[in-house]
Amino acid sequence: MSETRVHLSKTEPAAYKALDAFSRTVGQICAANGIDDRLKEIVMIHCSQLNGCGYCTRIHVDRALAAGIDTDTLMQIATWRESDVFSEREEAALELAEAFTFISEDGISDDVYDRVGAIFTEKEYAALSWACVSINAFNRVVIAGRYPVPPRDSQASA
Repeated sequence: MSETRVHLSKTEPAAYKALDAFSRTVGQICAANGIDDRLKEIVMIHCSQLNGCGYCTRIHVDRALAAGIDTDTLMQIATWRESDVFSEREEAALELAEAFTFISEDGISDDVYDRVGAIFTEKEYAALSWACVSINAFNRVVIAGRYPVPPRDSQASA
């Protein structure tokens, strides 16, 4: 993949700054509406994994580790349905993340809406929804531009 792509954040920085500001607002909404960093980062990672965005997955894994999520839990996100490490709230948030990421397939089905809505308040549901919208937008910018995921410093010397 040596092909050079338009780097959207550099070519049109005003739009990228607006997206970044939007993301920060979403983070504030999450915090104000009872969505802690653990839950938010689980959602961000899962959307990024589903979209195949290594760059955003890396960023949010780092943030998840900083939020205190252990590596075993991180490793289970992709297979959350077969795992017992997630709470009912986390499972509902992961299901909502999938619905938003693949929204073109079924929208947000009544089943998902009802199941998730029975667990989260309206404010929590809205906050998580905006988090999904935000990360899916970032994933598209990064994937379209083929932003590289550089090796870690410890990996570079190996």
